[in-house]
Amino acid sequence: MAFNFDQWVDRSHSDSVKWDKYRGSDIIPLWVADSDFTSPPAVIEALQRRVAHGVFGYSHPSPDLIEVFTRRMVERYGWHIKPEWIIFLPGLVCGLTLCVRACTEEHQSTLAPSLIYPPFRKAAKFAGREHLAVPLTVADQRWGLDFSSMPDRLNGSEKLLLLCNPQNPGGTVYRRDELLQHHQFAREHDLIVCSDEIHCELLLEPGVRHIPFATLNDDAAQRSVTLMSPSKTFNLAGLGASMAIVPNEALRQRLKRARSGIVPEVNLLALVAAQAAYQYGQPWLDEQLIYLRANRDRLAERINAMPGLTLLPIEATYLAWIDCSALPVDNPHQFFERAGVGLSAGLDFGDRRFVRLNFGCRWALLDEALDRMARACAALRG
Repeated sequence: MAFNFDQWVDRSHSDSVKWDKYRGSDIIPLWVADSDFTSPPAVIEALQRRVAHGVFGYSHPSPDLIEVFTRRMVERYGWHIKPEWIIFLPGLVCGLTLCVRACTEEHQSTLAPSLIYPPFRKAAKFAGREHLAVPLTVADQRWGLDFSSMPDRLNGSEKLLLLCNPQNPGGTVYRRDELLQHHQFAREHDLIVCSDEIHCELLLEPGVRHIPFATLNDDAAQRSVTLMSPSKTFNLAGLGASMAIVPNEALRQRLKRARSGIVPEVNLLALVAAQAAYQYGQPWLDEQLIYLRANRDRLAERINAMPGLTLLPIEATYLAWIDCSALPVDNPHQFFERAGVGLSAGLDFGDRRFVRLNFGCRWALLDEALDRMARACAALRG
């Protein structure tokens, strides 16, 4: 392997949110969604060259970055993006919040899956909008949205559907027929669709492919805001470079007005890193996916062998949504934390019976965490 994903990188004194949470404690942090892998060498080299330049004034996305990103969309998805459709943002979460504020009025409401990444719900709360949860249910061992019960719950105030594909925390990659169901629902109820596709390049299941919502048809494109970023794919989250792709000009102008004077431009080093990642990072990404697939497979085998735990197949992301409902404890997050493993609490995503585990780390660390979890589950049985 040309890139060493087993390499130990000490993050305990690097101002890491992930590692500082349990600093000074014997708790392995497998919670927030950044990986422990060093970014692609090409990214590090590009940043070092730019830092050596020594001037860090105001900057803007280069024509080369725009070209490499738009070409990548054509090559991977057959999606021909016009450069003017792209709004660069310093993070995907602010993109969610911007969408809520730009696409809804105070008397209008948002819809999003439940279970879901917490900022989906918080974006509506922070904007003072009502929010309606669309149930996420299991069918054929996959998490998916159930729109069947929704018509009777709608009151006409709904304006924005927040979609997450690949799904966080469930790991589902939606197929074309499933996305067409999303589109039909959006069209019937005249909804704008904000599609968070930040994990779209972390596909783990062979044969599964990502389909951007906006590529379904022209109507889907015209009612869509697609959020993408190299941050999860290449472990650049701390730099902050994301893109909102908005084909509809009127909608695009609403987002630009909503960000004016509030959301800053993307910083210079983030733009440099994004361009290097997209332009030269593919060999690194290919090997990272091999490593993550192996982590996923061994993780699934071990978790499903632990009494009280169930893990459904993970199609994408490096996040495992673990069902602890058969575990005889009131708070599984706290239970595993006491066992020395720091996971994300399921309650934050909508169900306290679950925990989310980040397996974007070297196998030796993951194996130690799983040993601790196994011992804790076994001890409950006496």
